[in-house]
Amino acid sequence: MALASVVNIASTSTAQAGILAQSKGAMTKAVIVDQALKIASSQGLEGLTVGHLAEVLAMSKSGVFSHFGSREELQLAVVREYYRRFEARVFQPALQEPRGLARLQKMINLWMQTSIQELSAGCIFISGAVEFDDRPGPVRDELVRSVQTWRAALKRAIEQAVEVGDLKTDCAPDAMLFQIYSYVQGLHHDARFLQISRSVDIATQSIQQIIDQNRSPRA
Repeated sequence: MALASVVNIASTSTAQAGILAQSKGAMTKAVIVDQALKIASSQGLEGLTVGHLAEVLAMSKSGVFSHFGSREELQLAVVREYYRRFEARVFQPALQEPRGLARLQKMINLWMQTSIQELSAGCIFISGAVEFDDRPGPVRDELVRSVQTWRAALKRAIEQAVEVGDLKTDCAPDAMLFQIYSYVQGLHHDARFLQISRSVDIATQSIQQIIDQNRSPRA
């Protein structure tokens, strides 16, 4: 076999080994983030420690640190993954609906479904807001960015519903957004903290009343 061929085979093998190593590393990192998200959902981002995570995953602390250089980087990864899943579960499916009340209603319905599921597990957006509301830094910035992105998408859906004539022209998108968001926040507070059994029904009916009050006669 020619020397050039041997060199090419060796180079290809090295490249493949590198790709496999990267793939394995990415999979390990995804597993770490998934477990970290589960812990943070129930115990908060501040309840997330490298030691606890390593113990749950049967890994060494250095193994976890090899993927995340610090606890803060791990927290950031968790916030980003939470938002990625939230967007995939709530926002992206809603875009399949036509602009207007159908899309807005889909966004709200999926958001409520997600919120109800999180009543037992916890919501990163809500717990994170409590933990980092007065703590400047990258984690707070990432939480704020994620929440603002979602709120902007919801507000835009309201505005589009006005534009296509599904909601009244005098509908105030900012006020409607505030009301809807407040009811979802209230749902988590009353259901998780106060354990009021009718919280889901109250929140669902109240949000629907807001939509109906702003619905145009033609919708």
